[in-house]
Amino acid sequence: MPTLSREAISIDVGIRLRQLREGRKVSMRTLAQMSGLSANALSMIERGKTSPSVSTLYRLADALGVPVTDFFSPESSRKKVVFLKGEERPRLPFMRGLWEGLGGEQFSGRMMPFMLTLENGASSGPNSVVHTGHEFVYCLRGQLEYQLENKVYLLEAGDSLLFSAQLKHRWRNPGGMVANILIIISDYVEGDQSMPMHMEKSSL
Repeated sequence: MPTLSREAISIDVGIRLRQLREGRKVSMRTLAQMSGLSANALSMIERGKTSPSVSTLYRLADALGVPVTDFFSPESSRKKVVFLKGEERPRLPFMRGLWEGLGGEQFSGRMMPFMLTLENGASSGPNSVVHTGHEFVYCLRGQLEYQLENKVYLLEAGDSLLFSAQLKHRWRNPGGMVANILIIISDYVEGDQSMPMHMEKSSL
């Protein structure tokens, strides 16, 4: 797992998931049925025994009817101006990677920037993602393989990719070194439960 600075605000995904689930009075069994995950998998995540993939986080957010950014801060207030120091941004560990919020979870506009740090072999998970709006991807270091529908793009440092996010997409780090990726999602529909993202329904 990428190293966090001592000042980093690291989010405990299991605790946050339990807070979101219980706050909406949703049982673990019900959430399992709604998300297509097993109750055992959910229990493992909530107890911190396993780290969910990014696609799993999106499936859970979609099932709970909340923005995926609620995993960073369920009660965050929206602002017209967001200034975020490096040590203040929330960091959410996931399987073989780290997801850093860059202020979108607090912003009142329709833009969501975030940073990904991906170990070799890290991926978005077993499911494709689709959502409204547009997605911009910039590879800062390493390599990133991005699959859009049936076409695969290999990004290296300095390469970028811009696409309609209604296309099925997924990603992984195929290289032998850590990759750093900047992603900006914009023009998603306000209140759309998937930016929060809609997951392609398939079993894990």
